Amino acid sequence: MPKDHTFPPQAGPRSLRDRVLVVGAGVAGLTAALELAHHGFEVTVFDQAPGPGGKMRQVESAAGPLDAGPTVFTMRWVFDALFDAVGEALDEHLALTRAETLARHTWADGTRLDLFADPARSEAAVAEARGGAEAARFAAVTRRANLLFDAFDAPVMRAAAPTPLGVTRAVMGDALRLLPAMAPASTLWTALGRQFRDPRLRQLFARYATYVGGSPLLSPALLMLIWASEQRGVWLVDGGMHALARARERLGRARGVRYVYNTPVAQITTSGGAVTGLRLASGERIAAPRVVFNGDPAALSTGLLGEDVVPAVRATGRADRSLSAFVWTFATPATGFPLAHHTVFFGEDSRTEFADTFRRRTLPRQPTLYLCAQDRHGGPTPDGPERILMIMNAPANGDTHNYSREEVDQCQTTVFARLRAMGLTLSEPTPREPMLTTPEGFARRFPGTGGALYGANPHGPMKTFSRPKPVTPLTGLTLAGGGAHPGPGVPMSTLSGRRAAEAILADRASTSSWIPTAMPGGISTA
Repeated sequence: MPKDHTFPPQAGPRSLRDRVLVVGAGVAGLTAALELAHHGFEVTVFDQAPGPGGKMRQVESAAGPLDAGPTVFTMRWVFDALFDAVGEALDEHLALTRAETLARHTWADGTRLDLFADPARSEAAVAEARGGAEAARFAAVTRRANLLFDAFDAPVMRAAAPTPLGVTRAVMGDALRLLPAMAPASTLWTALGRQFRDPRLRQLFARYATYVGGSPLLSPALLMLIWASEQRGVWLVDGGMHALARARERLGRARGVRYVYNTPVAQITTSGGAVTGLRLASGERIAAPRVVFNGDPAALSTGLLGEDVVPAVRATGRADRSLSAFVWTFATPATGFPLAHHTVFFGEDSRTEFADTFRRRTLPRQPTLYLCAQDRHGGPTPDGPERILMIMNAPANGDTHNYSREEVDQCQTTVFARLRAMGLTLSEPTPREPMLTTPEGFARRFPGTGGALYGANPHGPMKTFSRPKPVTPLTGLTLAGGGAHPGPGVPMSTLSGRRAAEAILADRASTSSWIPTAMPGGISTA
């Protein structure tokens, strides 16, 4: 057997019992590792990537390091709570600026609408752009979103293993208000159609389904609550979102976490229905009684980590996948349109766009384009090339469709021409290959996903409850990440990592009293 260079030799049953191996250095894996190490576990994190962050990665550009993953920082209280739990303060590790403008939205007819951190300012902007009646409807949607968020935050998002019955009991005291707000028989698209008269506002708020990888035509109206999480604050991170991953890694190292990069994991090893450790792609075996898997659950159910762990999660099919994307990252002068930090260029027809991506499984003919202008923080317009991330939704078919050079070039030419028609001129970068990631590229980076970026899609009223929970039937295997409960997004993945750590801490507390341990000085404790 190859020498285990990752762990120096350690003696005694305690060191093995308190050893945790984390597969994946994404948001949830970094979170679980940090919290477990803070509580005395010996933690090692493995990732096939060259550094931390998972989907929250960073690439180089002519204008400097550029975020190539999540770009929206919301629900700050989730991160404050994590840092507080390990004896730190978020502001001491990250420079955060609250954004006054949440996002800028524009349509092909030239109309624009900014939404702001100040709700009254947003309402006034809607009134100016769409009229007083639509502003009143916008205010009603905001109240509805906040009602739903407050009701379902604790029993769903923060709960370790929510059930329909448990959630019903938690919210039944306010059922008279919640049931109409939930519109349980409606999709997000139909609920917004009843709420707004202006089709552009319906399109704007329907887009929140894509935050969790879904189509508004198929997702429940409950997803309206995502607007509340954004309206309560969006922060800009100095150094980009990737700085958040680096901060967790630094804190983990300070507590003894080992990070092993450029190291794929081939198998989660088991014996007698319990985890025994990992086998790396190199053939090296690492022994441990606990593994946190921070990857897509589909990688387990399809046997990519070994046949023994297949039953640990419910198998899903390609129809359950969330959105993938074409993601461009590059530096370029941006002229002709006043970009905000977050800007959305809407397509003509959302119904066509989502029918293409989910039913026809093709690139959308009328795509909505999201741009993050990382250098725009509300100050002067950058002089010269600036860092741009651009996202176009795409089907998660990276394991079944080979995007040809002709197909990619045609898509890119069409997208840049469309932006020019809407007033924004970007210099189309060359060579093209390093700055575009397609569903194929995401499928290679994140095995088992087919390029899906959010785990399973949120379609259907019960989909929330079908996400895998942290504790699995396989003893010692714990799940964390956007594919597990409570779902995708940086705050949700952070909560998932914390739930995984809590499950392991609870397991240690329940078993420690039965295992005598030799302490320094010869004292035996139970």
